[in-house]
Amino acid sequence: MTETWQFQIRITVAPELAEALRTRTQHQERDLLEAVLHERNASLKCQYDAFAEYVEEAEKAGRDRYPLYQWTKDTIDNPEKKAKYLRSFTVYVRGDEVYDRETAAWLYERLSALAGKVGIEAVSRFDTNPANNPQPPARK
Repeated sequence: MTETWQFQIRITVAPELAEALRTRTQHQERDLLEAVLHERNASLKCQYDAFAEYVEEAEKAGRDRYPLYQWTKDTIDNPEKKAKYLRSFTVYVRGDEVYDRETAAWLYERLSALAGKVGIEAVSRFDTNPANNPQPPARK
């Protein structure tokens, strides 16, 4: 039996585009990027914002139930890492952060074609295969 992995696309964008995406302000490059995403019912989520929401949720619900709490908190509190993650966005498709290979391939191709033209600096593809991804740190 073969495993069926799901995939995720992330983009790194220029600071000006990142600000427009996060604040939903008018920006020509944002509009072009979102037109491509709209074709696959996709949207973007800033990784810094996702990390901050995780930390907030953990602090409300109990940190012991969130194995990545300390790593995530340390990350958003570090100015260099904060700057990095404010420019990093995850592509969600129909509200899901992982999706099928075909959708990921389409998004990767279309977004890569825009790289260097609309404020996209890098496009990355990830899969859910644990062998290809770092695992949560062991609890102490």
